[in-house]
Amino acid sequence: MSEAPAALSESRITSLPLVHQGKVRDVYAWDDDHLLIVTTDRLSAFDVILPQPIPGKGAVLTRMSTFWMQRFGDVVPNHLTDLDPADKLTAKEATRVAGRAQVVRRLNALPIEAVVRGFLAGSGWKEYQRAGTVCGVALPSSLRQAEKLPEPIFTPATKAEQGAHDENISFAAAAERVGTAVAERARDLSIWLYKQAAGYALERGIIIADTKFEFGLDGKGQIVLIDEVLTPDSSRFWPKADYRIGVSPPSFDKQYVRDYLEGIDWDQTPPGPDLPDEVVRNTAARYAEAERRLMPLSAG
Repeated sequence: MSEAPAALSESRITSLPLVHQGKVRDVYAWDDDHLLIVTTDRLSAFDVILPQPIPGKGAVLTRMSTFWMQRFGDVVPNHLTDLDPADKLTAKEATRVAGRAQVVRRLNALPIEAVVRGFLAGSGWKEYQRAGTVCGVALPSSLRQAEKLPEPIFTPATKAEQGAHDENISFAAAAERVGTAVAERARDLSIWLYKQAAGYALERGIIIADTKFEFGLDGKGQIVLIDEVLTPDSSRFWPKADYRIGVSPPSFDKQYVRDYLEGIDWDQTPPGPDLPDEVVRNTAARYAEAERRLMPLSAG
């Protein structure tokens, strides 16, 4: 059995200026037109970075995002480039971030997250029980937990800084932030991407219950897909074989960690609690299984 990869909590690159350190990604200035993004193994839950990284997670997210962006690249432009991260890094830095560093186009990121929900789960299920809505969107009565929605719904959210919580907002509020035309384009692209990916995943035994996308604008005002796409960090993946309406299915994503955290005495504010070794191992296994099922030719 091969040894598990060492976890990467921070990229620690000094060859380039650090622009931003997010919950998972470290972003560096490459030049005026490009950024270097390193996807670490940090894990956030309830918008709080947890003390233990998940070994190999960043590499899984990088491979999966690249796969989806390339798959849909003919329809939805993305931030990927062919530039080699090693060109401006020291040999030691390049080795440390290999497989998780990408040089991408520098774009004007939209200040919203484009969330698409296809099933009734998570916070959406809690709101529906209380008000019959999901993020303010009215739904038919008598839906059950984990039930498929009549049509996927677009439920945008704010993008929170570290330590703050994302907040669901109405489409009107999203349009006020980015303009109506851009909001409508983001909505239409997000729903199209979700439907295409959900159909592909279902053939491979995975239900994509919901997901979030992020977009930016280029110099011509064209909307471009950025950040991560359809990964276990940004999506809720359910095994089709275990799916039952009325119960919360097991998942190949960080819902496993959320479930653990909701079962302990923690108020969901920083600092995050330590994760048991078993939770770390099982989380890493779930991420790897999602990749194996969705990308059988690239995962090993």
